[in-house]
This record gives sequence, structure tokens and C-alpha cells, in this order.
Amino acid sequence: MAMTDPLADMLTRIRNAYRAGHDKVEVPSSRLKMGVSKVLKKEGFIKNYKLIQDNKQGLLRIYLKYSDEDQPVIKGIKRVSKPGRRVYAGYDNIPLIRGGFGVSVMSTSKGVVSDKEAASKKIGGEVLCQVW
Repeated sequence: MAMTDPLADMLTRIRNAYRAGHDKVEVPSSRLKMGVSKVLKKEGFIKNYKLIQDNKQGLLRIYLKYSDEDQPVIKGIKRVSKPGRRVYAGYDNIPLIRGGFGVSVMSTSKGVVSDKEAASKKIGGEVLCQVW
């Protein structure tokens, strides 16, 4: 069966891995998922990520981050723009997540960036997901 929303699958795997207490999670790789992982690492939500080559499309291994009390760093992760309903935002009306404690991941003409980076570069785009 063909997957209609690979990014939602990645976010669900991350959410489930945190709930199960895993140290890492593997997802099929793509450039979009690599970009989202890069933003999550830059914003401090995950430890690291690594591309593992195989004879197919490759695997993206994401190393999850926990606090000193073994609590997940990511409290919530939500897909915003879906295949059935795309959500776009200009740089001047990017939604504020959890009073500024969360991050919107956006796909722009300059690549996949965080909401803060998109606002500083004055570029808008598609709001992929929100993380807090």
C-alpha cells in the first residue's frame, strides 16, 4: 500500500518512540525528512541524525533526546500542512507556538527552516509541522 504522507509517518514514529522510551528511531529517508531532522537538531529537540545507506532509498536514524529526569524533550509534535489541506504562511504572519517555546518547521524557497529563521530571512512558505 502506498504511503500518502511520509512526513506524518516520520512524526508518528518519533512520537511513538518517545512514548516507548527508545533511544533512536529509523525512518525511510528523503530530502524533506533530512531537512526537518536538521531543524529539529538545530533547535535542540533531538540529539543527532544520521543517513544510513542501503540498496534502496536509505534510512534516516534519529537519536532522541531526553532531559536529566528521563522526560522526552519533545512534549508534542503535530503535522500542520497535510496532503488534503496545505497551510501556507507569510513571514509576517507565522503562527507563534506555545508562546514562543515551540517551533514551526517550514518549507520555503530557501529550503526547510524554522519559523524564526524564516522570519529573519523574510521568507514565507508551507508550515510543515509544529514541535514543542
